[in-house]
Amino acid sequence: MKSFTLTAAAIALAALTSTAMADDASKGAAMEKCYGVSLAGKNDCKAGAGTTCAGTSKVDYQGNSWKQVPAGTCTSIKTPNGNGSLTPKGV
Repeated sequence: MKSFTLTAAAIALAALTSTAMADDASKGAAMEKCYGVSLAGKNDCKAGAGTTCAGTSKVDYQGNSWKQVPAGTCTSIKTPNGNGSLTPKGV
């Protein structure tokens, strides 16, 4: 039961975060491309050779796929592969 509660809390937090980021983008808040931080199939657009646009990244934290994040936050985002990058990683 505790595991279910933690999972539900994590899902709720993720939903709130993505909603807040979408609100920032729609209000014209400064955003930037952050490479290497998206999960597989969750990138915003063009993820390098063999991909076309949003949702086409093949693996979690793919270094050449990006997500829009609030400006100034990218390099502080921690992933299992290191921090986010303002330029494509491993290309």
